[in-house]
Amino acid sequence: MFAYIVKRLISGFLVVTLVSMGVFVLFWYGPSSPAKPICDRELGVRCSPERLVAYEKSLGYDNPIYTEYGKFVKGVAFGREIAFRTDVYQCDAPCLGLSYNTKQPVTEELVSRLPATISVAVGGAFLYLLLGVPIGVAAARRRGSVADKALVSSFLFLSSIPYYLFALLTWLYLTVLWEAPFVSDVGYFSPFSEGPLKWFGGLFLAWVALGIFGCTQYTRYTRGAMVEALSEDYIRTAKAKGLPARTVVYRHGLRAALVPVVTIFGIDFGTLLAGTIFTERIFEIQGIGYWSLQAVGNKDLPVVAATALFSSVMLICSNLIVDVVYSFLDPRVRLS
Repeated sequence: MFAYIVKRLISGFLVVTLVSMGVFVLFWYGPSSPAKPICDRELGVRCSPERLVAYEKSLGYDNPIYTEYGKFVKGVAFGREIAFRTDVYQCDAPCLGLSYNTKQPVTEELVSRLPATISVAVGGAFLYLLLGVPIGVAAARRRGSVADKALVSSFLFLSSIPYYLFALLTWLYLTVLWEAPFVSDVGYFSPFSEGPLKWFGGLFLAWVALGIFGCTQYTRYTRGAMVEALSEDYIRTAKAKGLPARTVVYRHGLRAALVPVVTIFGIDFGTLLAGTIFTERIFEIQGIGYWSLQAVGNKDLPVVAATALFSSVMLICSNLIVDVVYSFLDPRVRLS
C-alpha cells in the first residue's frame, strides 16, 4: 500500500503542475490582457494603450510565460519579492502571489476564507450521507413497493430542479415566509470560535439547500448498490444460515454497497472543499468558491491560479483517501 500511495502522490504532483501551467496559458493567451482590468479599475477610466503597456511591464506580462511561471514555482517553494507598479512586497513561502484587487498575499486570503468553505462542505456532506444512505437502504429493502416508487419518483423530480432555484426557494420559505428564528440573514457567517449557535445559524440555510438537494443522488446510488448487493449469493447464504435480517442487510449488504457510494462521495466532498461556488454565491458566504468566482470576473490571475491549485489538491487527496478506504470496506480490494 505504501508504494501505491507514493505513486499516487507523484501522479498527483504532476496533475497539480499541469493545472498551474494550464491556468497560466489561458490567461497569457486569452482574448484580452490580464493587466487591463487592473489598469481600468485603478485609473477609473478606460485604460489607454500607453498605460496598458506600463501596467503589463510592471506586472511582468511583457516577459516570456516560462519566466513568470518559474517565478511562481520559486515563490511556492521558497517565497519571493513581488513588484507591483512602484511598490515591492515580500511574499513568504508558500507564496501564491499577490492579489491584483486587494494587494494582499493570496495565501493569507486563502487561509482566511478556508473555515467558511470547510464549514459549508462538512455540513452539506454530512447531510448527504445522513439522509441519502438510510433512505436508499429503506427503498432497496422495499423494492417494487408503492413507497419505493413514490420515493424514487419524488427524488427524481427534486433533482431535476436547477440547484440555484432550489437554493433560492429554500431561502424564501425559511426566511421570508416562515421566518425561522434560528436562521441568520444571508451573508452572515460567524466562525465557530465566536459561538456555536451563531456559526450554526449562519450556515443553516446553505446546509439545508446543499444537503437536501445532494442527498437525492445518494439515495439513488445507495438504492441501486443495495439492490445489487442483496441479490448476491453470499446474502442468500447468510439468510439461509438464519442470521437476523438487520445483520444481513447492514453488516453484509450495506458494507459492500457502500463501495460505489464512497467513490462518489470522495469526489463530491473534494469538490465541496475545493469551493462550493453556487452555494457560497447564493447565500453570500465569503468562502473560497465565492472568492474564485470574483477573481475570474476581475481577471485576478494569482487568485485564480491559487484556487485552481487548491481545488486540484483537494480532489487528489480525497480520491487517494477513497482508494485507501476501499480496502477496509471490501476485503476483496487490495492496493499494490
